[in-house]
Amino acid sequence: MKFACSVSFAALALAGCATNVSAPTVEGAPAPAAAPAAASSDALPYPATPDGARQFIADVEKDLFELSVIGGRAQWVNATYITDDTDALAAYFGTIGTEKGVKYAKQAAEYAKVAGLDPDTARKLNILRGALVLAAPSTPGAAAQLNDITTRLQSTYGKGRASLDGKTITGDEAEERMGTLRDPAKTKEVWTSWHTNVGRPMRGDYTQMVEIANQGAKELGYADTGAMWRSQYDMTPEEFSAMYDRLWAEMKPLYDQLHCYTRTKLNQKYGEAVQPKTGPIRADLLGNMWAQEWGNIYDVVAPKGSGDIGYNLEDLLKAKGYTPVEMVKAGERFYTSLGFAPLPDSFWTRSQITRPRDREVICHASAWDLNNVDDLRIKMCTRVNADDFVTIHHELGHNFYQRAYNKQPYLYLNGANDGFHEAIGDFIALSVTPEYLVQIGLLDRSKVPSADKDIGLLLRQAMDKVAFLPFGLLVDKWRWGVFDGSIPSTGYEKGWTDLRQQYQGIVPPVERTEADFDPGAKFHIPGNTPYARYFLARILQFQFYKAACDMSGWKGPLHRCSFYGNKEVGQRLNQMLAMGASHPWPDALQAFTGSREMSGKPMLEYFAPLQRWLEEQNRGKQCGW
Repeated sequence: MKFACSVSFAALALAGCATNVSAPTVEGAPAPAAAPAAASSDALPYPATPDGARQFIADVEKDLFELSVIGGRAQWVNATYITDDTDALAAYFGTIGTEKGVKYAKQAAEYAKVAGLDPDTARKLNILRGALVLAAPSTPGAAAQLNDITTRLQSTYGKGRASLDGKTITGDEAEERMGTLRDPAKTKEVWTSWHTNVGRPMRGDYTQMVEIANQGAKELGYADTGAMWRSQYDMTPEEFSAMYDRLWAEMKPLYDQLHCYTRTKLNQKYGEAVQPKTGPIRADLLGNMWAQEWGNIYDVVAPKGSGDIGYNLEDLLKAKGYTPVEMVKAGERFYTSLGFAPLPDSFWTRSQITRPRDREVICHASAWDLNNVDDLRIKMCTRVNADDFVTIHHELGHNFYQRAYNKQPYLYLNGANDGFHEAIGDFIALSVTPEYLVQIGLLDRSKVPSADKDIGLLLRQAMDKVAFLPFGLLVDKWRWGVFDGSIPSTGYEKGWTDLRQQYQGIVPPVERTEADFDPGAKFHIPGNTPYARYFLARILQFQFYKAACDMSGWKGPLHRCSFYGNKEVGQRLNQMLAMGASHPWPDALQAFTGSREMSGKPMLEYFAPLQRWLEEQNRGKQCGW
């Protein structure tokens, strides 16, 4: 599945995938506003009193709401029509947003010290202080410089190309071909060309960006940018890191079994010279540019007899004549079946659903809310295949979440935490089961896989859901190390490769050196999108899914559950979504699931039959790496 993200404008990434959108300085472009001086208590716009803090918050929310509308439009145009001019427009508004974000964050830090604050004001001040993705320091020109670098990084990614058989191909085509190629020489070519062409040119900019952003984070009172990111979870950065590691420890035994089984199958297909029986797996053999999800090679690992799940979703879509637009309409129908109102007409006229033929665009899937009310859009380069069908269900989860909380004040226009925003669409996408496909007319009931196909169904899911977990974990572990200095700028590549081997048990298909910058070949690194949200979403989606299935009265195996059409689930879900970020995330979690703690247990319950089967298949083999 391609990862989507939600986007709302300004340096405050309140619902965003990467909001410090900016561009290189372009001759003739308007000059950005001057960076503000560091705020001090006597520079506050209102007295340092509870009433003064409330007045400050009211002004900030009004100002940022207004900026978000025009800034969001500039961001959208830049993402869907990449030129020097649109880069300059994004830079102009991005710089303003960054400067405002830094100024307001510093002032919020001062107001947060005031005694006697009401809980709502205190919560908003904390959100405002730590909500920047990247904080520019107050040094004159620093905000403009940071925005120049961040947009240059994103544009470099958007213009990236790979090669296959010596011919240049686009990034989205490279992603698709990595899922279908089975010639290790060709997968090596695509993998190497993409990582080299896209990542290497970013390294200098990324190093400079880290230095500037860390200075900004320290001015806000954080140890570094990574600590600032981890502060946004209603707990301390240290408590968050401990929860993060606890969740991984719960899931690691299942991943280890999947890795061992997959490596054996790859060894059987390609031989010892390409994929040895022991040790790490070669990254380009796993059907995904980043080896983050392995579902595309299900044909390689499918067990004999039970491996054929009885249908191919891509074939079903094409047989029914689905177009990219019809795929999106099918996704919308899932949400309306739960009782949600249809998407606005403007969604269908303003979204980028397919790749334009006449211009450069960023194809990475994302969901947008352009006016914080109902100007909802998606940006995709959709192809008629199973991955994009699932991605659409995920993507629209962002849009329906955005609309559900649109009555909240500006600083609460976000998910309960960023993992929630990702998990909503993911748990809906879990319901893309055979039962659901029957309900929407894509699959004949007579062709629904029988119970003896359950292992195949679960293995196919695990190749994406379980395989992703260590990658979801390590992306930000790498960045936290970069930000705190434990991974120095002279060791970026080594730090990335070491973490991928430690957590994923994979290695590059060719030797890499510090001339390379493989992290940059993953959109979320140049896009500066915090990635812990995706790891948390993998855990949360199964908690949400089990709660919805229990609510709907589903009696069969959990992995076959569909709650399509259940209005009670929709009503309870909307209650949680409408809260936005107005309450700590445990309150929102409890509202839908009854629990206040994130747990891997529902995911383990879902995959329990598969884990037992994998342990039997791996008996006698040397697992681990």
